[in-house]
Amino acid sequence: MRGEAIVVFDVRGQFIRAFGEGFRGGAHGLKLRREGKAEFLYHCDINRCRVVKTTLTGEEIWIHGYPREDASYSERPIDFVPTNVAFAPNGDFYVGDGYGSSHILRYSLDGKFIGEVGKRGQSDGEFQTPHGLWVDERGKTPILTVADRGNRRIQTFTLDGTHLKTLKDEEHVRMPCNFHTQGEKMVCPDLDSQVCILDREFNVVAQLGDGKAENGDVGSRRTQSRSQFTAGKFITPHDAIFLHNGDILVAEWLPIGRLTLLRRT
Repeated sequence: MRGEAIVVFDVRGQFIRAFGEGFRGGAHGLKLRREGKAEFLYHCDINRCRVVKTTLTGEEIWIHGYPREDASYSERPIDFVPTNVAFAPNGDFYVGDGYGSSHILRYSLDGKFIGEVGKRGQSDGEFQTPHGLWVDERGKTPILTVADRGNRRIQTFTLDGTHLKTLKDEEHVRMPCNFHTQGEKMVCPDLDSQVCILDREFNVVAQLGDGKAENGDVGSRRTQSRSQFTAGKFITPHDAIFLHNGDILVAEWLPIGRLTLLRRT
């Protein structure tokens, strides 16, 4: 069995290469960013509890571990298990401590700590599992969008961390995991059985592959075999992105793994 955790395919789905044995079992959030003329990957490693910046072939640029520079973490030891990052237009980036202590940390391009956006709680501006982050540039002013999964809601902030809105709609947005935008549309994988498309005001305009009626409790079908899955229905969507042609690629939280390609119609 091969041990690499990062696998690269071409646009036709043909294997190109694999790397990252150190991420095996811990590879979680993975984001691509262009910086100048080069592109880099930002990995969130939930086993080794760190954020790692690499080249596209896996060469490490820097590693950021436990955030002792943040008073919330240095005053006493608390968990730090980063799940995703987001990038601001000016080069800053944000780290969601989604599986640790539910803070969001802000850094400069060179990795210098700037401050917190929010911490654990249930009030506006607080989080329970800030699992996914995205800087939404669909409007006139970019805003930080947070998939506050444990609180079953979406929150938005200015890029300096001021709370703007709390958006809660449990009928349509149940356990949001992350975001990706293309044009006016935002795709939001939802751990509770669906993939949503949201407009600029974060209204749900489509619920794709909603399998809630078939699935029952979240995660209850994770041990099933592929032959037991319900055709055309999602179980636990964990991440999703738009491809260049408008298709959507969905990754699910399943032990045997499943990638689904949704073709644009």
